[in-house]
Amino acid sequence: MRSLRTGLSLAALLTGAAMFLTAPAAHAADTPLRDLAAAQGKVIGTAVTGSKLTGTYGSVTGTQFSSLTPGNAMKWGTVEPTQGSFDWSEADQIVAFAQAHHQQVRGHTLVWHNQNPGWLTNGSWTTAQLSTLLQNHISTEVGRYKGAITAWDVVNEAFNEDGTLRPTLWSNGLGSGYIAQALTWAHAADPDAKLYINDYNVEGVNAKSTALYNLVKSLKAQGVPIDGVGLQAHLVLGQVPSTLQQNIQRFADLGVDVAITELDVRMQLPATNASLAQQKADYKSVVAACAAVTRCVNVTVWGFTDSDSWVPSTFPGYGAATPYDENYAPKPAYYGIAEALGGTTTTPPPTNGACTATYSVSSQWNTGFTGQVTIACSGASLSSWKANWTYGAGQRITQAWNATCTQSGAAVSCANASYNGSVPDGGSVTFGFNGTWSGGNSVPTVTLG
Repeated sequence: MRSLRTGLSLAALLTGAAMFLTAPAAHAADTPLRDLAAAQGKVIGTAVTGSKLTGTYGSVTGTQFSSLTPGNAMKWGTVEPTQGSFDWSEADQIVAFAQAHHQQVRGHTLVWHNQNPGWLTNGSWTTAQLSTLLQNHISTEVGRYKGAITAWDVVNEAFNEDGTLRPTLWSNGLGSGYIAQALTWAHAADPDAKLYINDYNVEGVNAKSTALYNLVKSLKAQGVPIDGVGLQAHLVLGQVPSTLQQNIQRFADLGVDVAITELDVRMQLPATNASLAQQKADYKSVVAACAAVTRCVNVTVWGFTDSDSWVPSTFPGYGAATPYDENYAPKPAYYGIAEALGGTTTTPPPTNGACTATYSVSSQWNTGFTGQVTIACSGASLSSWKANWTYGAGQRITQAWNATCTQSGAAVSCANASYNGSVPDGGSVTFGFNGTWSGGNSVPTVTLG
């Protein structure tokens, strides 16, 4: 389905947090999702990028969610890029933030076929060597965060779509028993952490989820420490499996917890009022299915804001997959989650501030860069537009397209061309530019004039 599903595309990494309009005032008065979830005996989480845990991104993260999943920070390729040389900086940052905000942390992920360091994947290992490497990795990482991690996605994406075991470095080198070994090693490193097997396209009853079900049943019978199953739930608009709740219940009946671990619902762009309404229904359906099963303990969205989503770079033409837009305003999907958790909030109508401007840097080199601004409308429209911002790090625009841009000192103003001034409800336009930078290339705040 995907390899890099962390919500951290190059554009998103370079862009940083897009904070251009204030979230609707009604949102501030809503009961936070974490409080609604707690009242239902559930945990609501989000995947996060450690470097962004400041400003509005940090505020929403700390206020709305009771669990954090590091998007990239705990993967093998991040923590040990060179054999024996470790980098725990972002992982430590996320754990510290969670502790300061009384949040759980979901460790992600210990054993996966992707995002492993090159020294590991390019090495020539005997079975004994590979086993030792995996055991040491699990023992080191789980041991470092002993007592700080509530649950670990120990083994990630072990199956093919037909339910057969996926051929990977681990299954090829260690055989099918690597899953039981990994769980056993993780339990030894932190006996109190909940241990999960996590996979995608296992939300409904199908060949793949049945293979996972049979594996968990077998592991339980063998006495292997397995506490839960993670259903990733990377969904397409309007395609929530009808057997979702039934599937959650059958895993729960095995005596394990269930978590929705990476929920998002992607749609074809541009988003329309109709697609946003369907997305709200889809989010509500998924969360309600979890809420209906006692042992479904956690729903985690894979990034809460569209500016931090992996979808656009992986599925061209698709996006808008998360509960918040790129400007940190809650979308109808947010209210779908709230309603499924017993909230009584109503979606505010898309009135003031329905047209937004999002600045991003698509590539950067030496002292040059290419950037773009996307103007999108929902519940409103424009017949002409002007985007304004002020650079704070010595940037200068040298060339622009699809807009007429002028710069005076640090102040930039870009107006529509003769052919793209109209932005309909549900539509968007994008203009681009080349520029130079010195000392830094920080992301400015954009306003529409």
